Amino acid sequence: MKLHGVINASPDSLADFSIALSVEAAVARATLLIEQGCVGIDIGGAGSTQFAERVELEEEWERLDGKIQALAALDIELSVDTWQPEIMRRALDAGANFMNAADGLQNPDMVALAAERAVPVVVPFLSGVDPKALEFVDGDPLTTILPWFERTLERVIAAGVREEHLIVDPGTGFGPADWGWEDRRHYQESVYANLDRLRVFGLPIYMALPWKFDGGRLELLDLLLRVGFDYGRAHRPDFILARRAELEARGVL
Repeated sequence: MKLHGVINASPDSLADFSIALSVEAAVARATLLIEQGCVGIDIGGAGSTQFAERVELEEEWERLDGKIQALAALDIELSVDTWQPEIMRRALDAGANFMNAADGLQNPDMVALAAERAVPVVVPFLSGVDPKALEFVDGDPLTTILPWFERTLERVIAAGVREEHLIVDPGTGFGPADWGWEDRRHYQESVYANLDRLRVFGLPIYMALPWKFDGGRLELLDLLLRVGFDYGRAHRPDFILARRAELEARGVL
């Protein structure tokens, strides 16, 4: 399990402790996350929740410019979370070495960039184009997620993206704006309990990990730790690793 710590360069993140609006703040948070057990950093300049404001390309880049260069100097795995191919291109030019393709590689320009740069690419499942307007399926989510990945992976590999660079993310970090927590919890539990089915593609699995642990979230984390995954996007790596150690000590893992 490799953890990538989260830095939000946008001011409207719900996890306000992860926000870093200056280069100095970003480096300080990255240093803390690495000390807490992360091997990489994931930074984004535009929020993806229903509460976040949409920003123009230049504003998103202004939030990232300088921070990416400083974080790249730490010699770590460094991904940028964005929907915009031009932002991703600039980020890779500035020193990022991972793509967190928030569009799910649906934009041909993002696919072309992934093929050109030949770096690891996180591909999140999306059931829509806009994260504020996703419509998740009822019942077993994997009956929709697996065919979506089959189609997407076949298409991007045919377009020149190297299969060995692809990392699949079932997209549980997203959710429809009108869903209450109980619906989200049930959806995540359904995905986590069946996560091994996603290994049919033979690719690493990337998971968005919780940063709150009430309301059943701790139980969901325990389930996810028991099932296992390859990469975790973590706001609180200290808690995640401590919980894993606790479960190991109890013989649960």
